[in-house]
Amino acid sequence: MSQRDLAAELRATRVAAPDHVRAQVRLIAAAATPPPRRFTWRRVLVVALPVAAAVAAAVIVTRPAHHNNAGHALFRQPGLASPPVAAQTNGGAAATPTTVPAPSASRAQKYGAYLSLRIPTASGVSNGVKRALRIASSLGGYAVSVEAGTAGSHANADLTLKVPRSNIAEAMSRLSALGTIIGEQVNVQDAQAGLNATDRLIARLQRQLSDLRAQSPQTDAVKREIAAVTAHITALQRQEAATLRATHYATVHLQLATKPTPAAKHHGHGPLHGLGVAFRWIGIGAVYALALGGPIVLLVVLVWLAVRFIRRLREDALLSRA
Repeated sequence: MSQRDLAAELRATRVAAPDHVRAQVRLIAAAATPPPRRFTWRRVLVVALPVAAAVAAAVIVTRPAHHNNAGHALFRQPGLASPPVAAQTNGGAAATPTTVPAPSASRAQKYGAYLSLRIPTASGVSNGVKRALRIASSLGGYAVSVEAGTAGSHANADLTLKVPRSNIAEAMSRLSALGTIIGEQVNVQDAQAGLNATDRLIARLQRQLSDLRAQSPQTDAVKREIAAVTAHITALQRQEAATLRATHYATVHLQLATKPTPAAKHHGHGPLHGLGVAFRWIGIGAVYALALGGPIVLLVVLVWLAVRFIRRLREDALLSRA
């Protein structure tokens, strides 16, 4: 018999262990110390408790703030932006009308005025907006922006009006009669010095242009310089015309508002109010921890049961072969 045939015969032959050997192996397996469990309830709690605490802390820290934005639009002229003007009041007390300086008839000036009025009722604010628009129109002006709103009994409106500079005193007088003056300001900025400097620069460029046109022959370099000087003069003239148009009208920022509603008094809380708030947020954190950490704990338990079941199958297979 060859070595290969002997090996095949030994593999095909299965030696059965005696009964007393099987019994001895079972006794040894039963008496042996079971291997340490990888998944225990203590380890699960060690993982779950920090997760729950982190979730609760995140809920408390990131809780949303509640803002009460009351109010709805009362009157808005489409396509117009609100005027960027800061109110200047006299501590809430009624102010006496200040003397509006008369604009100069010989100098270009940028004229601006701010007027804040107190109106008794919300409907009075709406009517005041309409009257202010009529006043500006009757004086040859127009509205740049109009925005108004109301919240309950409180209403306010912000208007930016353009009025011919020669009629600014009349406009301020008629607008002041719409309510009680609580703030007033007039700004006058001289623009004549800048216009005079622009005139001198244009005159110098025109002399330079005349000299260039008088040169002979007219080379390409001279023609390019003539074109550049001509473009510069045109730009300066346009800038000067824009400044003159801006100084023709005075800008009036008008604010109409009812008396502010007194803030509601907040009653003091008892000594246990903070404790109640803390318990409430702890409860909310516990709900979040249960909702987010519950599936994780369940998955850990299922994995532990599966590992334990597989280990038992392996032990039973080992005992059945003995």
